[in-house]
Amino acid sequence: MIPGELRLFPVRGLPEIAPGAALGSLIARALADSGSPVQSGDILVVTHKIVAKAEGALVDLATITPSVLALEFARRWNKDARHTEVVLRQSVRIVRMDRGVIISETRHGFVCANAGVDASNMMGGDMLCLLPEDPDRSAARIASEVEQATGFPIPVIVCDTFGRPWREGLTNVAIGVAGLAPIQDYVGQLDSQGRELRVTALAVADELAGAAELVMGKLDRTPAAIIRGYRYEPAPGGARALLRKPEMDMFR
Repeated sequence: MIPGELRLFPVRGLPEIAPGAALGSLIARALADSGSPVQSGDILVVTHKIVAKAEGALVDLATITPSVLALEFARRWNKDARHTEVVLRQSVRIVRMDRGVIISETRHGFVCANAGVDASNMMGGDMLCLLPEDPDRSAARIASEVEQATGFPIPVIVCDTFGRPWREGLTNVAIGVAGLAPIQDYVGQLDSQGRELRVTALAVADELAGAAELVMGKLDRTPAAIIRGYRYEPAPGGARALLRKPEMDMFR
């Protein structure tokens, strides 16, 4: 590879993921079978959806009894009250409820639409997918499984698709990280003109997650990708470093 060049590979050939599946092993096997096995230095990005499926973070709407708030909101915006109830149960703080959308904070600290509750790409019309209970722990477990299958460690990013309050369109972000530093901090270094950088810190885990989305797509049923060529900073990881502290949040 040319120095500075990045390559992205979709992971194809994965089976439908069921609770209890060892994702790292399945992904390593799928890549080996495709003729493009995992290499040392690669970064694996996986969607939260297959992580949640493997961990059984699923809800059957037939088991949900909506609250009064869920019924009122669903009636006003022509929503499924049971789905709304699941969103409310997954939220620790409601930021905004309007136009049929709930913006809330999850117990993980993520502020996102509908608390990350998702019905897309689910087998059966009455099943919902939740966010993994601990995405960082999930990333670490997948990394361990890949290492057992290949003999060497690689970083793992668990991603989800978030909207942005001041821009149109969605983008992937990292909600779980293991094996790399999620932020590249340039504070204290000098720019090309010799000026000291004071606030520059790049959310590289988010940028890698967004890049991976370009080869995974939304309709291709390709829930994982390999990024090759990025020189990351090895570290235990942890997506919590990407969350802004409440006292620093000007919009809370």
